[in-house]
Amino acid sequence: MACVLEAPLRMSVLSEVTASSRHYVDRLFDLDPQKVLQGVIDMKNAVIGNNKQKANLIVLGAVPRLLYLLQQETSSTELRTECAVVLGSLAMGTENNVKSLLDCHIIPALLQGLLSPDLKFIEACLRCLRTIFISPVTPEDLLYTDTTVISHLMGLLSRSRYTQEYICQIFSHCCKLQHWHSCGFNSLPQPLLCANGPDHQTILFNRGAVQSIAHLLVSTSYKVRMQALKCFSVLAFENPQVSMTLVNVSVDGELLPQIFVKMLQRDKPIEMQLTSAKCLTSMCRAGAIRTDDPCIVLKTLPCLVRMCSKDRLLEERVEGAETLAYLIETDVELQRMASITDHLIVMLADYFKYPSSVSAITDIKRLDHDLKHAHELRQAAFKLYASLGANDEDIRKKIIETENMMDRIVNGLSESSIKVRLAAVRCLHSLSRSVQQLRTSFQDHAVWKPLMKVLQNAPNEILVVASSTLCNLLLEFSPSKEPILESGAIELLCSLTQSENLALRVNGIWALMNMAFQAEQKIKSDILRGLSTEQLFQLLSDSDVNVLMKTLGLLRNLLSTRPHIDHIMSTHGKQIMQAVTLILEGEHNIEVKEQTLCILANIADGTTAKELIMTNDDILQKIKYYMSHSNAKLQLAAMFCISNLIWNEEEGSQERQDKLRDMGIVDILHKLSQSSDPNLCDNQEDGEQLEDQASRCRVLCDKKQLQGVPLQTGVPWCGKGQVVDVFQAWCGPCKPVVSLFQKIRNQVGSDLLHFAVAEVDSIDALEKYRGQCEPVFLFYRGGELVAVVRGADAPLLQKTILKHLAEERKGLHGGEPVVVMGHQSFKQL
Repeated sequence: MACVLEAPLRMSVLSEVTASSRHYVDRLFDLDPQKVLQGVIDMKNAVIGNNKQKANLIVLGAVPRLLYLLQQETSSTELRTECAVVLGSLAMGTENNVKSLLDCHIIPALLQGLLSPDLKFIEACLRCLRTIFISPVTPEDLLYTDTTVISHLMGLLSRSRYTQEYICQIFSHCCKLQHWHSCGFNSLPQPLLCANGPDHQTILFNRGAVQSIAHLLVSTSYKVRMQALKCFSVLAFENPQVSMTLVNVSVDGELLPQIFVKMLQRDKPIEMQLTSAKCLTSMCRAGAIRTDDPCIVLKTLPCLVRMCSKDRLLEERVEGAETLAYLIETDVELQRMASITDHLIVMLADYFKYPSSVSAITDIKRLDHDLKHAHELRQAAFKLYASLGANDEDIRKKIIETENMMDRIVNGLSESSIKVRLAAVRCLHSLSRSVQQLRTSFQDHAVWKPLMKVLQNAPNEILVVASSTLCNLLLEFSPSKEPILESGAIELLCSLTQSENLALRVNGIWALMNMAFQAEQKIKSDILRGLSTEQLFQLLSDSDVNVLMKTLGLLRNLLSTRPHIDHIMSTHGKQIMQAVTLILEGEHNIEVKEQTLCILANIADGTTAKELIMTNDDILQKIKYYMSHSNAKLQLAAMFCISNLIWNEEEGSQERQDKLRDMGIVDILHKLSQSSDPNLCDNQEDGEQLEDQASRCRVLCDKKQLQGVPLQTGVPWCGKGQVVDVFQAWCGPCKPVVSLFQKIRNQVGSDLLHFAVAEVDSIDALEKYRGQCEPVFLFYRGGELVAVVRGADAPLLQKTILKHLAEERKGLHGGEPVVVMGHQSFKQL
């Protein structure tokens, strides 16, 4: 029987509520102004805490009538004020309520009301505006449609503590950035974009917001102080102009940073501590306060770590962790300090333990609270872990060793919440910078599998971070590289290079570059096939320098071994040479042109591919041009091209040398190898490399002449003391020893000691030193071997050289110069 009566009973109750609501609306149309006023007051009392009543009144048309009464000059001030109060109550209901109010154009009506001379009415309008702008469905730009509104609001700040509180709240919720800033992966939640014109921060700043609001920080009203503080935390976020201004503003003889630090003290309310920390964090990230400033190191950072502790409310722990993640994101020292403060890394593990287990019906309320914040807690923890592990290997190790950490990250990659998934990927990206973890924990948990799944179908913001993480997993030493390749990654990455999103294009080509490094011919062919020639050269003409550099890097890795070089150039040589020509002729920076010359050097190392250079006079002239360029890096890259063109005793090598000699390239090499111009290079290391490479190329070009000079031991002789670095064709000189020789020559004078290079594979007299795996340095004087030093023992080498130079000065050996022969079998010592 109860079930039968339930529906009619419910309908009866609904009818009573609707009738009651209609009665309130009908009274708004009474001809007696006093009855209208009383009707509005009764409506105000009826809607308090009653969302259903609010919805009914809106449906029944109360809002247009209330707005009409509010705007009528014939209405009494008391009636207009009560109308504003009721409208504010309606706005405190659901988001649908706010949408209905906006549809009735409530904001222009309320802004017009601010022109009234009556303070109570102004306060009621501001309170209603505050409630509406707090709602996420309200477009912030509605506050900025009339350029005079902001200035008028600034003028109202002095009217009362209520106008101060409400206006600061309005500003806090209507201050959005015009452009995205490079806040990195772990920034605080970023404000939305303004559609057109100056950003809201700039508008408020230019209207004097900083000066007008600063004195409110010392107000006797706590609410006013808090709203002013919140306003500054938003104004300073990612804004160097505002932040630099705040540093120098003083109130009652005290600078704002000092006021913020006082508000951080433990005896202040948690809300105030957190918001003050936000202000100082934003000012620090904007460059207005140094990261090693005591107010950051000793005050802000410890305060934010405290906010992460278990004894704080869940919402406070979320805000504290996210703000701390933003503060330390780009500074290694702050990351290290945070990691050892109050066991933060272990403390964050507790963030993943919500919702708590429920054992009784009395815990339902707590469970509901935990559920509400569980996603936010995991998101905040992942963000902070990502910032902590951004640079330091020891911190990453501690994070990964935290209880079930890798399992939590893997689970986070498949969370229903996009924000949690994004934070989990960011955390994974940060930890993937560790070579050790790529080889161990990442492999043990097969992290690449859920990551590839994320890449199949995700929003762009997740795809950007996930693809960047994949770049690290594709590095040569990562065990995940092979299974990723087998899972169809090439096709996925090639598709990313066609994205309109710049970051995705960069990451796609970057991952392919890592994939191609020391890869088999099949993988390289698959990459070229997946990209297509058209797409590859589309990337080479991309307007973004990062895309161009990564594409050039991919080409370098594709053209890395002779069989691969010859194979690729046989099918794509014409297009590649055209692209190289266009880049060298274009208006590109030094790094781009250096990378392009290095690609030419790789091509020159091919067996047949080098002919594409030798038969292209335009390219040869460009190489010659860059050999004499003012930038040493470009000179070096150009000389590597020459070195590879003349390197081996293959068919046609003599013709290549003759052609290069006829072009005047050997003359340039002689000039460079003997240059002592300190302005030639940006730094000493570049200069030494440049001179060494020029000497090596010169020796190769002059090889027949050297071999024609008789010497008892068969060692090439140039007529004065020499240090000759004897190297194999596939490696270069020992850089540390070359630097040592250069230092000694500067000390003793170039007339006593000369340094040169010779290729062990091309000089028969050096045959006994081919294939050795340790450096050997032979000291000759008068054509005879006088000393041997084995291994790259710099002190012993220096001692031996100086000893024989001293004997030379004494004339003990008939004035013959000292010769040091060096054999080097490694690319690097």
